[in-house]
Amino acid sequence: MTPTLPMFPLNAVLFPGMSIPLRVFEERYRALVAHLLEIEDPVDRVFGTVGIREGYEVGDHGAQSLYRVGVRVRLTEVEARPDGTFDIVVVALDRIGLDRLDTSGDFPVGEVHELPEATDGVSEEVLEQARATFTAYRAMLADLGLDAQVGTLPQDPTYLSWTLAATAPLPMSERQELLEAADAGERLVLVTDLLRHELRAMNVIASLPATEVARTRWSPN
Repeated sequence: MTPTLPMFPLNAVLFPGMSIPLRVFEERYRALVAHLLEIEDPVDRVFGTVGIREGYEVGDHGAQSLYRVGVRVRLTEVEARPDGTFDIVVVALDRIGLDRLDTSGDFPVGEVHELPEATDGVSEEVLEQARATFTAYRAMLADLGLDAQVGTLPQDPTYLSWTLAATAPLPMSERQELLEAADAGERLVLVTDLLRHELRAMNVIASLPATEVARTRWSPN
């Protein structure tokens, strides 16, 4: 039998290890949270999420077109509000592939399959370049009065790849590309290239007079 999971599509791409707060106000997702709270063991309060592609609407309930690779997440904190909405916190666990979405019930349910991370080794050169590029990126953010909100970088290549992917302020399509990367090595090469592009853009902005900055089309996202 194909495994199924309650599904909560988001206008965001999550990575394993990320913990994020969510406000739940739509009726179907309030029903999803209520369903999860009926599960006795909090460890089993798990659902899936995938990113919503921008600009498309298909299927029942006006559901938008969805990316097919997402993550399993665990409900870790819940606050029920007087108006019937919920404030929740979830932590992403691992990747899943979405085969089919059923929206006929009280909340969406997806037919999913596991997407285990490949365990191929990562070269020291790739690791060093990724760490060095992110260190330069974090220093540039500090110069701009911003904070990358990351402590000591993980030593494990897989955790390092997820940390850098989660921290980089990239467009949704590029974050999805990082999520779908086959292994840590591929993801680290990709995020290093993306961060270098961001650094080049930030250096250009920092070197321009204020009047030129105002006329420059550039976004940190």
